[in-house]
Amino acid sequence: MVGSAKRKSCGQPSSGQRFCIKVDKVLLNGKSQFQDILVFNSSTYGVVLVLDGAIQVTERDEFAYQEMISQIPLFASNNPPKKVLIVGGGDGGVLREVAKHASVEEIHMCEIDQQVCEVGKKFFSTTLATSFNDPRLKLFYDDAARYLRLEGKGQNYDAIICDSSDPVGPAATLYTPEFYQSMSDALAPGGVVCTQGECQWLHVDFIKEVMERAREIFPTVQYAYSTVPSYPSGQLGFIVAAKEAGVDLSVPRRVVPADMSLRYYSSAMHSAAFVLPAFAARKLLARS
Repeated sequence: MVGSAKRKSCGQPSSGQRFCIKVDKVLLNGKSQFQDILVFNSSTYGVVLVLDGAIQVTERDEFAYQEMISQIPLFASNNPPKKVLIVGGGDGGVLREVAKHASVEEIHMCEIDQQVCEVGKKFFSTTLATSFNDPRLKLFYDDAARYLRLEGKGQNYDAIICDSSDPVGPAATLYTPEFYQSMSDALAPGGVVCTQGECQWLHVDFIKEVMERAREIFPTVQYAYSTVPSYPSGQLGFIVAAKEAGVDLSVPRRVVPADMSLRYYSSAMHSAAFVLPAFAARKLLARS
């Protein structure tokens, strides 16, 4: 449906609902090797990126997602992060957040669709895609499941941030037990994994299923969420995991530096993000 109307852009109706943003001007309506790509100026949400009909980022609220999926694992890791892997994230938002950490020495980024990165650089150069020239970055275009399976073991990443799209198409392999095992093999002791975790209002049963798969590999698996108005039901969650048992990933290990520019994340918001409404807690915190 996206791109078929001149005045509004609507997310896919697979959940029985829609969210629409008024389109002022279409900037790009094309297709890469992997997916449809739409970029437009909106009336109230700034520039918007849509992939395969689903809103990925808007300039108005992107920081609520980018900061939380990035800063939660970076501040929850046992040690200040030195080596970080970003899976996906072609718009550049997670990279921007990782680059804020002075302790980080190496950033590896594995994005399957090069065109998404090029779109980010062109249309979000002053908002999300501000760190592609960071000398710490090693960017490669590959299937992340393949990369981690063949080259991930022993990389000793302090954080792995999986900014994947929904579990369909090329992103489907990023929700399998095999992928979680590959992330575990690539993670340093004391490191933390954080993956896009869908919406508890719409996908709580699927989230439970993925968390149970993750618990077969990681002794510690927790769920957090952020409020993002342009995402389905205004919410999106994160599955956060560690190889060590008995750690509480809702407690940040370090204080946020005073000079770190953040608009959503804080130490208090970090911990609050793990407090789930009762219906979700009963479902997601109970062991099968």
